[in-house]
Amino acid sequence: MSLKRPNESGSLVPIGPQPPYKQARTNENTQQIISTQPRTSKLAAPIMLLQGHEGEVFSCKFHADGEIMASAGFDRKIFLWNVYDQCYNWYVLTGHGGAIMEIQWSPDGSELASCSTDKLAYIWDITTCQRVKKLKGHQSFVNSIGYSRIGKDMICTGSDDGTVKIWDRRKRGEVMTFESTYQVLTCCFNASSDAIFSGGIDNTIKMWDLRKQDITLRLDGHLDSPTGLELSYDGSYLASNSMDSTVRIWDIRPYFNGVDRCIKLLQGHQHNFEKNLLRVAWSPDGKRISCGSADKHVYIWDIATRKMLYRLPGHLGSVNEVDFHPIEPIIASGSSDKTVFLGEIEP
Repeated sequence: MSLKRPNESGSLVPIGPQPPYKQARTNENTQQIISTQPRTSKLAAPIMLLQGHEGEVFSCKFHADGEIMASAGFDRKIFLWNVYDQCYNWYVLTGHGGAIMEIQWSPDGSELASCSTDKLAYIWDITTCQRVKKLKGHQSFVNSIGYSRIGKDMICTGSDDGTVKIWDRRKRGEVMTFESTYQVLTCCFNASSDAIFSGGIDNTIKMWDLRKQDITLRLDGHLDSPTGLELSYDGSYLASNSMDSTVRIWDIRPYFNGVDRCIKLLQGHQHNFEKNLLRVAWSPDGKRISCGSADKHVYIWDIATRKMLYRLPGHLGSVNEVDFHPIEPIIASGSSDKTVFLGEIEP
C-alpha cells in the first residue's frame, strides 16, 4: 500500500508569508512594527490617513511653507490640516452652497481661493479664517480657479457657462471674460500672467492673450476633454490630464522651433464613467509628474524617461487630485472615498 508523503509544515495549506518574503521586525516591549525602510520625511508615519470629510474629496493642496494643507469637496467644506505630528484638522471653512470643485493657495500663502457648483468663487484669509471676497458673475458651475504667479490680486476661473473670467480682487466684478463656446473644465495662468490656458469639452487647450483678448495658441492632440492643467515651476511647460486617459506635456515657450508642442505622452492611469475632473501635479524640481486616476491608484512618472515610478494603492474610490509637498518627498491624494492620504516617496 502506497502512503502519501507527509506535509512537513503540519498544515494542509501553508499559512502566512513564505520565504523569500521578509518579515517585519517588531519591538519586543511594545509589539510595534519597526520599519526596515529608511525614512525620507518628517511625517509621523510613512503613510498618514486624514479623515473627516462627509463626501468626495475633489481638491487638496499643500501650503507654500509645507506645514499645513487644505482639502475640499462634495461636502461644501474646506478642511485645514497640520501636515506633521498627528495631522490634526484645526479649522473648517464653511459658506459655499455647493460642492467645492477646486482650491488654490495664493503665491504668498496668505489666502486660499475656492470655486464651487454654487456659481461662486470665494477668497479666504488664512490668518483670520474668514471669507474676504466673493467673486460673483458665472451663470453655471465653476469648475476651476487659479492664481496669477506674480501676486495674489489676479485670479482666473473656468465654468460650465462656457466662459473664462479674469478677476482683480481690488475691483468689483470681473475684469475680463473670454467666451469659449463649450464648458470649461480647467484653467491656469502662464508664468508671466499675460495669458491663460483653458481646457474644456471640445478637447482643445486654448491660450488666451490678455492684451489681445483673443486665442493666440491652440494645443491639439487630446482625444477627450482635458480635466486638469498645471504649469511647471519654471513656466516653460504645461501638463494636461485628459479623459482619453493620457497625460501630455506641452512646450509652451514662445520661441518654439518644432512642429508639435506635445513633447511627452504619459499613460497608465484611467478615467471612467464617473467623469470626475481628475487633476495633475508637477514635483517642485520639475522631474516628476503625478495625477489622479479612476482606478483608485496614484500614479507618478519620471518625465525624462517617461517611466512609471509609482502606482500607489490604498484609496477605495477614484483619486481626484494629487499634490507634491513643496519641500519634502511627500505626496497628498484626495479621493472619492472621502479621505486624504499623505505618503512618503523616494527623494
